[in-house]
Amino acid sequence: MSSRWTFQSAWALSPSQSQIDSAKLDFARWMRSAAFILMVFLSAAPAIARDRWTAEKANAWYGAQAWPVGSDYIPADAINQMEMWQGDTFDPKRIDLELGWAEGLGMNTMRVFLHDLLWQQDRDGFEKRVDAFLAIAEKHHIRPMLVLFDSCWDPFPKLGPQHPPIPGVHNSGWVQSPGARALETPSDYPRLEEYVKGIVGRFAKDKRILAWDLWNEPDNDNGGATGAYGRFEPKDKAANVAKLLPQVFAWARSVDPEQPLTSGVWTGDWSTDDAMSAVARIQLNESDVISFHNYSWPEEFEKRIVELERYHRPLICTEYMARGAGSTFDQTLPIAKKYKVGAINWGLVAGKTQTYLPWDSWQHPYILDKPTVWFHEVFRTDGTPYREREVEIIRSLTGVPSNAVR
Repeated sequence: MSSRWTFQSAWALSPSQSQIDSAKLDFARWMRSAAFILMVFLSAAPAIARDRWTAEKANAWYGAQAWPVGSDYIPADAINQMEMWQGDTFDPKRIDLELGWAEGLGMNTMRVFLHDLLWQQDRDGFEKRVDAFLAIAEKHHIRPMLVLFDSCWDPFPKLGPQHPPIPGVHNSGWVQSPGARALETPSDYPRLEEYVKGIVGRFAKDKRILAWDLWNEPDNDNGGATGAYGRFEPKDKAANVAKLLPQVFAWARSVDPEQPLTSGVWTGDWSTDDAMSAVARIQLNESDVISFHNYSWPEEFEKRIVELERYHRPLICTEYMARGAGSTFDQTLPIAKKYKVGAINWGLVAGKTQTYLPWDSWQHPYILDKPTVWFHEVFRTDGTPYREREVEIIRSLTGVPSNAVR
């Protein structure tokens, strides 16, 4: 047999045009099938937790924001998180009214507390109400910071109707999340994980949200044995929190939120790593942006800012303004603006929380003798300012004209 290859023999072995077209069609079908299988695989694969933001990314994010100014917010007709969010008592008309007053001050954020039991009770309904709240806030050019957990006040939260305010007592109905029993019960942690991943994941790409505050004052023991609820707190509360808090950050990061994560340091010495508590170290080392609380005199407020500047990250004070303790709009807010520190004061409208009363009302209720000076809040329940001069100062610093609609 000859090994010589002829043009005719090559042509005879070449595929026909119909065979070529058929092969192309088969390849295209294979590619579509492969793409579908890859899509299914990727959608089923667990989300990869994003890293903590670098300082550069955090500062770039902050540089793109308006100066954050606002209040820790709950409507006047709610005593706590449950009453604000449960279906029977959620009040969008009141919220719309009050956020309108905030908008008139030039406020552009509100810090708003959620609760894990609300998620457990009615996930879909809770999400719809959060979405409705965000729509109202957006109408007023306000981007809230949402708080997932809180270690302050009553450690035994309950769903359903909430008790009325205790006469003369500051924040007499506020409840912790998670409650003491859940914090002490590791078998409850999967439920808490589902809550964190569920609510952060649902709104992870929502540009209406400024940031996530994962845990408010996590190691607060509420005054210990002599406090209002301290005697009911777990003895190892701080240790339990120190174990759980890093997991909470990991859960939140696992759903890849576009918004920054934080948890605010609130007590103790922050001047060096060795001086601060274990929980404070976790908060500062895990947060994308640094947040803190300060209810003291302006000199102390400025000192705290300087201490935290060594992290080279954006700073947001998520609680300040307690007139009787020396923290006021007049003196504190100008310092915050000077250092470009976000400023969120406790309380917008006087209502069922009664946080216009001082902290010591837990020991000495103000029933007959009213305090000389309001502790927190900007507005009375009808929307008139507690102090007109404060309103003028806030508007001046936020750049809102003095004749703005109120």
